[in-house]
Amino acid sequence: MGAPMASNLIKAGYEPSPAEVASSCDVTFAMLADPQSAAEVACGADGAAEGLAPGKGYVDVSTVDGATSKLIGERITSTGASFLEAPVSGSKKPAEDGLLIFLTAGDESLYKRVAPLLDVMGKSRFYLGDVGNGAAMKLVVNMVMGSMMVSFSEGLLLSEKVGLDPNTLVEVISQGAISAPMFSLKGPSMVKAAYPTAFPLKHQQKDLRLALALAESVSQSIPTVAAANELYKAAKSLGLADHDFSAVIEALKAKAHSSQQ
Repeated sequence: MGAPMASNLIKAGYEPSPAEVASSCDVTFAMLADPQSAAEVACGADGAAEGLAPGKGYVDVSTVDGATSKLIGERITSTGASFLEAPVSGSKKPAEDGLLIFLTAGDESLYKRVAPLLDVMGKSRFYLGDVGNGAAMKLVVNMVMGSMMVSFSEGLLLSEKVGLDPNTLVEVISQGAISAPMFSLKGPSMVKAAYPTAFPLKHQQKDLRLALALAESVSQSIPTVAAANELYKAAKSLGLADHDFSAVIEALKAKAHSSQQ
């Protein structure tokens, strides 16, 4: 997703390391796949922090856990620079179209400073207060999304098993109170067992894992998410990690097949 996001900003030149990028820019945006990568780019050898100084800003739009975001924030601010976490809700197509939703937290003055840039890449933005709140909001959103996809997958398979047309189910759902763009967008290709990658399944499972850890840290029970997480793990074991997260339906098909034997 980082590539289409960057293409929505005028960007010239090439820098060999995060440190040199940060050194040459007033504000640096980082979009990485997981907490380890985000921390390495910000805090590692030749990381962005080494090129930062007072007056500069660092905006991390990666989806990470709150602890990682706070760790990155502490390293960035130790240089005198400002830090804003800004994970996004949206996938590849919204990134290309500049229609992401930014969930920001951290330095409010930096938030106001980069607002015009966020508006280039997104359709809306929220400022949520202290560092960690943006990460938490993103994990809750993706937690709900991952669980919705599992329930939708179960509905598609059950409708077909009892002799209904799953395409009609997609249409019926789209007309009612539980209508969601995700169902209308993903449903037709799921019926055809096609999963063009907009949001990789491995990243959805990572976000469920992080959401479960977040819930455990505050003693909140989320049993539906725990069950969904196991299905995404099963789908990964089927070699579907790099497919779209809608491929989780294949894990349900595999379970049904094994139970029939």
